[in-house]
Amino acid sequence: MTVHDHVILVDSADREIGLLPKALAHNGRGVLHRAFSLFVFNPAGELLIQRRANEKRLWPGYWSNTCCSHPQRGETMERGIHRRLYEEFGLTADLEFLFKFEYRAQYDARGAEHELCWVYGGFSAEQPHPNTHEVAAWRYLSPLELQLQIACTPGIFTPWFKLEWARITANAPGQLLPRRCG
Repeated sequence: MTVHDHVILVDSADREIGLLPKALAHNGRGVLHRAFSLFVFNPAGELLIQRRANEKRLWPGYWSNTCCSHPQRGETMERGIHRRLYEEFGLTADLEFLFKFEYRAQYDARGAEHELCWVYGGFSAEQPHPNTHEVAAWRYLSPLELQLQIACTPGIFTPWFKLEWARITANAPGQLLPRRCG
């Protein structure tokens, strides 16, 4: 097992307290570790979302934000977000830090996410070239379309994506509010 198979354990103040193999960090109720989530928009203002590969241990086949992962030990967050976006989609993007927050989401009795997640947003005009080991499907949605889909079919989206999107859109103008489902 290499250092790349590990996650950085942190306390709730985001102070590094150790390393743990990624699989062990997601066992049971999960162990708090550092992570990141990326929201990449195209020039039309649509968000690139992905359906997670069916081989994923947690939330396989669920729709989620553009990219999420973990920085590697000794890697700056800035380097980690750009590395992983390129690994998953072959994209480069201008990204800016939005916020960070702690959450826990239980998938099943065997596994959970418990992350201190750094959230970034940005833009890319490049054509995505997804890594099929990570991404089962992808598409662009306008913020309004995404709001409507989350409101009408919340169970198809990852829990962190819904939490992050709600915070990103909390101060959005009224046009982001979803219409009626159906």
